[in-house]
Amino acid sequence: MFRESGEAVLIDYGLSRHDQLPDLLQEEFHLPLGTGPYISPEQVAGDRTDPRSDLFALGVMLYFFATGQRPFGRPAGRRALRRRFWRDPAPPRRLNPDVPPWLQELILRCLEVDPDQRPATAGQLAFDLAHPDQVMLTARAERTARDNFLTVARRRFRAARTAPRPIAPRPVSGHLAAAPIIMAAVDLSPEMESLADSLRIIVQRILAIEPKARLACVNVLKTPRIGIDFGEDEQGRNLHVQRLVELKHWAHALKIAPERNTYTVLESPDPAAALLDYARHAHVDHIVIGARGVSAVQRYLGSVSSQVVAQAPCSVTVVRARPAADWGEDEAGGSAPSSSPDPAGSGPSSPA
Repeated sequence: MFRESGEAVLIDYGLSRHDQLPDLLQEEFHLPLGTGPYISPEQVAGDRTDPRSDLFALGVMLYFFATGQRPFGRPAGRRALRRRFWRDPAPPRRLNPDVPPWLQELILRCLEVDPDQRPATAGQLAFDLAHPDQVMLTARAERTARDNFLTVARRRFRAARTAPRPIAPRPVSGHLAAAPIIMAAVDLSPEMESLADSLRIIVQRILAIEPKARLACVNVLKTPRIGIDFGEDEQGRNLHVQRLVELKHWAHALKIAPERNTYTVLESPDPAAALLDYARHAHVDHIVIGARGVSAVQRYLGSVSSQVVAQAPCSVTVVRARPAADWGEDEAGGSAPSSSPDPAGSGPSSPA
């Protein structure tokens, strides 16, 4: 429902469950609970604990918006509901050729039978919808036909032989915490190479303990407040494209799966404001940013990192490069930055 002010209001929580309280509906009823066209496969099997069921329902809605049809029709009864375990829907591009490949990729990803094959969180799905040019395309994106008879028969056979799994508590808060959106604010200035290296090491450590995290690599191309900026260097190369290439080169050593990584170059006269706006818009959970050395100007006007820490809507890790003589060897044999407090008092130099 929409208010006159334009705000969207969600209503009808009759079948919802509380994250911290017993599910009384689950205890009382033994039939699938939900609206037939939108109910997820795990809900059909009686599991109401997985928050990714909502992403399946959202995929059904996106499918309907894109094609005018529902992917599984209007099934009635448990037998009809169980067809979604083995019968894939017609690809949206078959019904509407104008659907772009990236949108079909996301819709079919939401409609996967296995929740682990869907987006990890609604926040990550929203991030993909906001960056269509960076959606990692798979065979889903170009499909125009449903799976053949043999493939469907094998899936049906497996579904019939698979025993129901015991339903374990799955708090939504814990699930969301395990799939954060991490933003790495990378300074690619030539004199900041050691800081960029330190930042990459810290990001790599964070990703090692957050295997479902989504990484957003961001750089700010500072533009003049007054005057005309042609966006090219003396050799006529596009500065934005050049910076984007450098950003991808910085992240190459992270060895992160392409579908978990995006690259964005912002253009702004105020780097701190640009980073903060991006973090809010993308619902970032954790910012990792480098801090330059202290100067008289920074002491009086404030550094970019200190402004980000003061105003960020999420957790912030500040990384500071140490002189080469102070660096030690990490477990992989490479150089690792030592911990040191940020002189501006803006945060720790490595994650707790």
